[in-house]
Amino acid sequence: MTADATAGITPLGDDVFQIDTRMAGYTGITAGYLIRSDRPCLVETGTAPSAPVVRDALTALGVGPRDLSTVVVTHIHLDHAGGVGDIARMFPAARVVVHTKGARHLADPSRLMASARMVYGDDLDWLFGTLAPTPAERIETVEDTGVVELGHGRRLDSHYSPGHAKHHVGLLDSVSGDLYVGDAAGMYLPETDDLRAGTPPPDFDLDTALASVARFGQLRPQRLLFSHYGPVADVQPTLERAAEEIRVWVEETRKAHREGMDLDHAVALVHERTKDRYRALRPGVDDYAAEKLMRLNNTEANVTGIMHWLDRAE
Repeated sequence: MTADATAGITPLGDDVFQIDTRMAGYTGITAGYLIRSDRPCLVETGTAPSAPVVRDALTALGVGPRDLSTVVVTHIHLDHAGGVGDIARMFPAARVVVHTKGARHLADPSRLMASARMVYGDDLDWLFGTLAPTPAERIETVEDTGVVELGHGRRLDSHYSPGHAKHHVGLLDSVSGDLYVGDAAGMYLPETDDLRAGTPPPDFDLDTALASVARFGQLRPQRLLFSHYGPVADVQPTLERAAEEIRVWVEETRKAHREGMDLDHAVALVHERTKDRYRALRPGVDDYAAEKLMRLNNTEANVTGIMHWLDRAE
């Protein structure tokens, strides 16, 4: 394979390989992970336009079209699962595993894509592309817990972890001890060591989100693998930061909500009150990291999700 195909591959040990999916042309923004076990498994596909990038990386790692056994997504948001239909077509022997609450949207993405179009408009095409349908007979579902067999006794244990999304699961590797956290523990930027909460609409719920982070700690993983972006070995302090992030965003948004602010004013207020928490947003530190952070996790999405929850809860 060309150097370009291998440039975004990082070996993490225990036959785990991080793949930079190069979402929307960015580097280091969304990761997929190959577990090159007896039954090779891809965790997260990235977006639809990322599918060829992921395919070439898998090929470079020795996983051909008939070799990939399983594709698992932590949840069906388009930066994580937008490429599922394309990867399923490229790797026709692979089954697709998803939480039961997300399965119908992979088989028939029309409602999901229509909702995304309302949010992103024309930007949807270059950011996420179009989620292609996955044949229903190739989709397998997990509930509160589940097991994905990887061969020779290795497995991924699936743990339901809503709060960010109602169809979210965390995945614990029985051999490496890695926990694939999706977005339930927020978005991590390794360049600046920033961790930022992800509280988008329509599913955010404070108590549920905090319970999911606590559940991750109870699993006692050896390492956290963030979809955005990469491995973190300092597990318990990172999960404590994740819970603190959620609480801070809720508290600042609640203040604006109680003052009766409209969305635009609430977003401006919360951004001003939280921006100093993130090194990437400090002037002159890392403009590229700042752009990625706001692309993945803009303040409006977080505030809107919390406002939506507050309207229900209060």
